[in-house]
Amino acid sequence: MPEPELFLLFVRPLNRAGIRYVVSGSVAAIFYGEPRLTHDVDFVVFLNSNDLQRLIEVFPAKEFYLPPKEAMLAEMAREHHGHFNLIHHDTGFKADLYPTGRDELNAWAFRGKRAVEFEGENVTLAPPEYVIVRKLEYYREGHAEKHLRDIRAMLAVSGEQLDRVALNEWIQRRGLEAEWREVTPSLSA
Repeated sequence: MPEPELFLLFVRPLNRAGIRYVVSGSVAAIFYGEPRLTHDVDFVVFLNSNDLQRLIEVFPAKEFYLPPKEAMLAEMAREHHGHFNLIHHDTGFKADLYPTGRDELNAWAFRGKRAVEFEGENVTLAPPEYVIVRKLEYYREGHAEKHLRDIRAMLAVSGEQLDRVALNEWIQRRGLEAEWREVTPSLSA
């Protein structure tokens, strides 16, 4: 698990601002799988102009790097693949924020979100199937083995809890069958 104060540096303000999010990426994989080192936390976020103003308020410039408002608005306007980061000055810990855009997979993640309590804070996680599909996409893009290791750990720890029908459907819809076969030769979509 990432050091709680680092991970929660971003969760607490998002919760306080009422900004809808799901944690994805390595941090979600850690919750569903096994602990490992990570240097950032990924959030899929629903943001509108009011939310953006609240985001700016709860992540003050003296403590956090935020991109210029215009850059964040431009990323929010993208239908797919919008992205910007926030960085905590004192620790260098980073949050990658991915606006939902019109991505059906992101919308599905919000419908299947999971609430957990961690260190006294409510945390909203993307469903494990979403995390697996995104990690397969990241693997396809950059061939970083860490994504396959995360998926294998998630299958070992939380495999019984997975909605295999939904997982297989999203793997097929995203054309990730070849990457899925690389996770383990005994698994197939």
